[in-house]
Amino acid sequence: MSFESLGLSPALLRALADAGYTTPTPIQNEAIPLALAGHDLIAGAQTGTGKTAAFGLPLLQHLAGRTPDGKGPRRPRALVLAPTRELALQVHDSLRGYAKHLSLRMAAVYGGVGMQGQIDALRRGVDVLVATPGRLIDHLDRRGVDLSQVEVLVLDEADRMLDMGFLPAIKRILGGLPKQRQSLLFSATFETALKQLAQQFLREPREVQVTPVNTVAETISHRAHPVDAARKRDLLLDLLRQPDIGQTLVFSRTKHGADKLARLLNQAGIASDAIHGNRNQNQRLRALGGFKQGRIAVLVATDVAARGIDIDRLPTVINFDLPMVAEDYVHRIGRTGRAGAEGQAISLVTAEDAPLLRAINKVLGREVSLVDHAGFAPSTPIRIEAPSQPSRARPAGHNRRSHAGAPRRAHAGAGAARSRGGQGGHAAPRQPSRP
Repeated sequence: MSFESLGLSPALLRALADAGYTTPTPIQNEAIPLALAGHDLIAGAQTGTGKTAAFGLPLLQHLAGRTPDGKGPRRPRALVLAPTRELALQVHDSLRGYAKHLSLRMAAVYGGVGMQGQIDALRRGVDVLVATPGRLIDHLDRRGVDLSQVEVLVLDEADRMLDMGFLPAIKRILGGLPKQRQSLLFSATFETALKQLAQQFLREPREVQVTPVNTVAETISHRAHPVDAARKRDLLLDLLRQPDIGQTLVFSRTKHGADKLARLLNQAGIASDAIHGNRNQNQRLRALGGFKQGRIAVLVATDVAARGIDIDRLPTVINFDLPMVAEDYVHRIGRTGRAGAEGQAISLVTAEDAPLLRAINKVLGREVSLVDHAGFAPSTPIRIEAPSQPSRARPAGHNRRSHAGAPRRAHAGAGAARSRGGQGGHAAPRQPSRP
């Protein structure tokens, strides 16, 4: 199929052509006609497959075909909520690109930066507002934004948005929206309980799931290296010195651990930087910019980077620490293998990590191969049960709040930084990669 066959307006088709996008992805083929028809949606597809365009294109077409009500500054007619600063800015930049031939105003509000510029933008009036929940509530508390005219609501990365840490903020925001609206929920993963909760906010929703839940790209190879905990850093250094490793995103479980790893790598002569929730916005932008421009070989991140960071052709993701929530593995490794490109996901696994790897195997529905790395075999063999049927089981006792040549296709990116009680986030501007 082509974008023309989906019923999009000439202005949107021109913007897609300008960006070189010609072939819609499966999620776009399924979701765009339903959204254009006005249906509420629960839509899921693996990361990197074009979810932003799947909700953004019909949203923009809806607004462009309607004249704002009333006089004075425009009040938001579409609201897109995202869990992190990185994802909010990425979505904002993508929507601006799609709307380049339309007369629509947009703004993004997110934590980690001063409010005055956002206040000024809201006063001038916007049609589309992209926001993280915590900062949006700041503006609501100041009476700086009126959501009474919102016609379309989008929750991007809805599984995270409706998670325990975000639910109070979401309910607060929903209370200020009109009852009659279109609501679109998009994510790479959906847990059954969260899907049931989402249905409370929707009206006779249509469901689109173009790939099995928690599916990862087939172009990604997976392997895990067993290692004694005391030798993990040495193994990481050895892996990063391999000639085929390429630019690498390394995941650490903690902010302190990310900083410590970045210092270690720099001392070893490997240009590195860290990104996590404790770094200010300028530091995060500098780290992301250096990584995307190739000045930095390794970016060490907490799960702030698991969604919303889109690095073109990133070859390698290394899990220095396995995620505590198995589903976050899907989002982490989704930073590689995007838009049909090949990628590799490498995990360092200690004996204590065996339950976490077992849970990941269950989510994937297959076993991540354990491969000894020469010179780093653990003193005690690590045994992992064979994977059972796919599920989203977590390690016992874990609380999710603890956290993580073909025609060119529009594809997606996806973050989990938290500010103001776990809600905020933002990344360096770049060419949108998920129409």
